[in-house]
Amino acid sequence: MEAVPARARGYVAAVALLAALCVLRLPATHTPWWVVALLAALYAVCEYVVRRRFGAGFYPVLLAGAFLLPPPAAALVPLPAALLTFVEHPPVLLRRLWRVAQPSLAAWGAAQVHWALGGRDAIVTADFPRVLVPAGAGVLAFCLVLTLLDGGILATAVGVPARRAWRGLFCRSLAPVAVHGLAGLMMAVLWRSPYGPVAALLVLLPMGVSGWVFAQYHRERAAHQATIRALVQAVDIKDGYTRGHSERVGRASVLIARELGMDDERVEVLRFAGILHDVGKLGVPTRLLRKDGPLTPEERRIIELHPEYGHEMVRGISFLGEARAAILHHHERLDGSGYPYGLAGDRIPESARVVAVADAFDAMTSTRSYSRGRPVEVALTELERCAGAQFDPRMVTALVRALRRCGWHPAVTADEPAPGVPAPAPAAGRTEARR
Repeated sequence: MEAVPARARGYVAAVALLAALCVLRLPATHTPWWVVALLAALYAVCEYVVRRRFGAGFYPVLLAGAFLLPPPAAALVPLPAALLTFVEHPPVLLRRLWRVAQPSLAAWGAAQVHWALGGRDAIVTADFPRVLVPAGAGVLAFCLVLTLLDGGILATAVGVPARRAWRGLFCRSLAPVAVHGLAGLMMAVLWRSPYGPVAALLVLLPMGVSGWVFAQYHRERAAHQATIRALVQAVDIKDGYTRGHSERVGRASVLIARELGMDDERVEVLRFAGILHDVGKLGVPTRLLRKDGPLTPEERRIIELHPEYGHEMVRGISFLGEARAAILHHHERLDGSGYPYGLAGDRIPESARVVAVADAFDAMTSTRSYSRGRPVEVALTELERCAGAQFDPRMVTALVRALRRCGWHPAVTADEPAPGVPAPAPAAGRTEARR
């Protein structure tokens, strides 16, 4: 089972308790149970199909429930979906609890605002444009609750700093939720019309088209991920020294990028840069990558071509963006003594300065077949010592702050010596060249 911080478990439990309290007044409301059951079943089917294919939420039915039902009844609509849909990752119970509590609170909040503004009567009479005001307010409330709860999860479970956990969440969520809200409003109006629930279901057809468009985007991203995995696996097969190193450099790059306050798109690009920074080793002779003992000056010059090889390999992959510059320049040094071009200071792209620190940190903390990794604190002290000459001090400070808050779990990247057998001394010049 994946380790979930105690604070995250407590947060989910508190949200679930709050959702349960929202349903307590259900007996005091006039609830059309057949509407609740039909909407809950429809929402469960939609969630099953959409989550299974696209991994995203689907809110038109939930918002239609918020427009048609009393708030406590609207909060019940997500329950069957949470119980029946497949949960891919553990802990299963905690994830199911979250899947029911979060949309339940959002639907309850939307229904409260909608009904408080007279939306029920406007829906029944199909009074346009007056029906848009309470519906729009309900959609805003729905989106606000979702993003507030999502930010809490980011802060408690993922470790994102509280000051940045909610940054931009509402703005990014508002447009798709507003589209779902419009579809939910159309469903609710048709549901109350003489044509009944069957006509309301027709609203889901255009949503299916938009789902198909999203599926194409999803497949494109999956193709990107497959491309990256194939390149990384090829490097790992060729050079066992780096096995797992690329993924960890990607993870450390993400920590630095988030600590610096970069937006999600740039964070993803930095992750790609970290994962692919050594892809140019595919162009280096295997005998040099696996050589035991010191490298000759000529051999070192050949290995130092790997950033340029890597840049050429990914030049035509448009989705990598500035990751291409990081691949080319991640061995440049702030004082200008690095390679391949001897860039100095701010002439080195920011993405390359991030990856350089992440790369050096993992190289120091990972256990190799011929040397044991240094403790994290020792590695951070070494990075701080080299800041200003080799590494950008901003990137080093960001990594230090992130690791002291989130921790780090170094891993073996090659054949680890058997217990009780001392590791051989590292070959001269090997560590830097292999990085």
